[in-house]
Amino acid sequence: MGMKGRKMPMGMPGGGNMNSMMKQVQKMQKQMEEVQGEIEQKEVEASAGGGAISVKVTGKKSLVELKIDPEVVDKDDVEMLEDMIVAAINEAFRKADEMMESEMKKVTGGVNIPGLF
Repeated sequence: MGMKGRKMPMGMPGGGNMNSMMKQVQKMQKQMEEVQGEIEQKEVEASAGGGAISVKVTGKKSLVELKIDPEVVDKDDVEMLEDMIVAAINEAFRKADEMMESEMKKVTGGVNIPGLF
């Protein structure tokens, strides 16, 4: 079953306006893709336990660095250390989301486009 013989409707009511709007949307999409690419390369830092645990993640939410202050390593309380690591990573992910949202708002002029990111 091919698509041969099927033609997409070309003319739409108010074609001129529609074309102009589509061009704007395409331009905005391209800008958003560029911005998203830039943000995915950026890194954000977060810490927990008063700086005992620090992490760096990319805008793409990829963990690139984890530092643990040896002072907080207690073999009798591994659970606290694990909780601090999880807290630091989640905070970094939240910051990465915030950065993405804030940069995208610059492109869209604050207009919320569903399913954008």
